[in-house]
Amino acid sequence: MTTIIAAIGTNNELGKNNDLIWHLPADLKRFKQVTTGHHMIMGRKTYESIGKPLPNRTTVIITRDLNYKADGCIITNSLEAAIEIAKKDDNAFIVGGAEIYNKAIDLVDELDICEVHSAFDADVFFPNIDQNIWKETKRENFQSDDKNAYDFSFVKYERQK
Repeated sequence: MTTIIAAIGTNNELGKNNDLIWHLPADLKRFKQVTTGHHMIMGRKTYESIGKPLPNRTTVIITRDLNYKADGCIITNSLEAAIEIAKKDDNAFIVGGAEIYNKAIDLVDELDICEVHSAFDADVFFPNIDQNIWKETKRENFQSDDKNAYDFSFVKYERQK
């Protein structure tokens, strides 16, 4: 199975200037729990914004640069090749960025979305989640608190058969 995992604002905002536009420790903690032990497929810019391979995960980077190197990572030149590399994983995760999400949304089985219930100034956006294709199967709602500045929800979608 291949799952897109992303945090998006009310208007599908993802980030700005190759960085996150909010800080939600609860989402970061959940991201770590969900992706640990699995392949994480990402574009080069997303990898560079993280800066290193994350512990206990297999990092697969997609780049057009045939000479790109990143210690401890698998480098490939297409989303399809990255998905093939991760095929033995029972749940590989596509973790961004926007260009990869736009290409992957037609290829994945599930969406694991953190909806941040606020609007943000952004320069990259998540693709629209078409309710004719994606069925919401689980939702957990949370209020802002002393650590998390925004209300948010963890939402699972499955591709409709």
